[in-house]
Amino acid sequence: MSERKIRIGLVGYGNIGSMHAKNLCDHKIPRANLAAICDIDASKRQKAGDCFPSIPLFSSLDDMLQHADIDALLIATPHKLHCEMAIAAFEHGLHVLTEKPAGIRPSDVKAMNLAAEKSGKVFGIMFNQRTHSLFQKAKELVDSGALGEKKRLTWIVTNWYRTQSYYDSGAWRATWQGEGGGVLTNQSPHNLDIAAWLFGMPKTVSAFCHEGRYHNISVEDFAMIHGEYENGATMQFITGTGEYPGTNRLELVGDSGKIVIEEGKLKYHKLLQNEKTVRFSSSVSMPKIPYEYSEYTSDKPDTAHCGILENFVSSILDGTSLLAPGKDGIRQVMLTSAAYLSAWTNTTVSLPIDDALYNKLLQEKQEKETEKHALPSENDSDHTARWTVNW
Repeated sequence: MSERKIRIGLVGYGNIGSMHAKNLCDHKIPRANLAAICDIDASKRQKAGDCFPSIPLFSSLDDMLQHADIDALLIATPHKLHCEMAIAAFEHGLHVLTEKPAGIRPSDVKAMNLAAEKSGKVFGIMFNQRTHSLFQKAKELVDSGALGEKKRLTWIVTNWYRTQSYYDSGAWRATWQGEGGGVLTNQSPHNLDIAAWLFGMPKTVSAFCHEGRYHNISVEDFAMIHGEYENGATMQFITGTGEYPGTNRLELVGDSGKIVIEEGKLKYHKLLQNEKTVRFSSSVSMPKIPYEYSEYTSDKPDTAHCGILENFVSSILDGTSLLAPGKDGIRQVMLTSAAYLSAWTNTTVSLPIDDALYNKLLQEKQEKETEKHALPSENDSDHTARWTVNW
């Protein structure tokens, strides 16, 4: 194991960026140092300088890439900047860890993935919920074949209630121009990633995305996605930011079992007879299929962002496999974009989507959008609830 420390440059010193900076400077990632901070906003650079006076500050990414002594770039900027910044970093020979989502257009993410592949550098994405022990247990069961043939994934995740004040707190927030979407782009990337991580990608998507259903915003704050897989399995994903109290319930069903994750607990029903076999062989109309029931709770601390960062550093220094490879980011972006395209065209969309059509319709959305100005808003000092699994 290498004892060398990776020098990380952070671009974007907002809520999540400042948390990453603190984690690095508190030595929560033992083999990494924060070596530079970049933000175009002078007030944010001032805050960074007050907190970390020994860290060099830069007002542009180009300046930091040219002059900072760094090995890797950690991207924590608004979504639409992720791809272009990652590509610039790869061209400078740096490793890259980007915040989610990977981008706002599949075509941009494809270009970023290609640049990463050409560079030969380590490329990770901050899908920190992959570190959670319940999702890891579900992954273990699914990959082992314990569920048998996959039949259904259903996820209702509506427990991230937001007020109008939240949406008014940033000019880029909840806009097609600045964020590239609403609840699917901002709150749901982790869940859509976990869904694809567990069940793979559907072949078609149809969706309903209601723009401004609960808030005065131009993007969706409620969405329903229906996906269909090659084998006939289905995915249902329901999300929104206007319900209270909300729900977070994930169901995974196969012909050999069922998993339910809710309220910090994984419930596993292991069928002792294959359901499909019973369906076509039993002479009884409604038989009771025997099953074994077991429960799992989180058996280890949720390492979250620090876990992804530590794994990223270990991949650079030791060649460790990435828990969240950057190339996986295309799946969540593709699902989100397919949902938007389906809603905009009122059709069922095949994956991968038509990039040219999506880019055209997204641009039309952006051009029709009126300029938004941020309003003063009370700024909570603790934002951690936004980034951890909320049951």
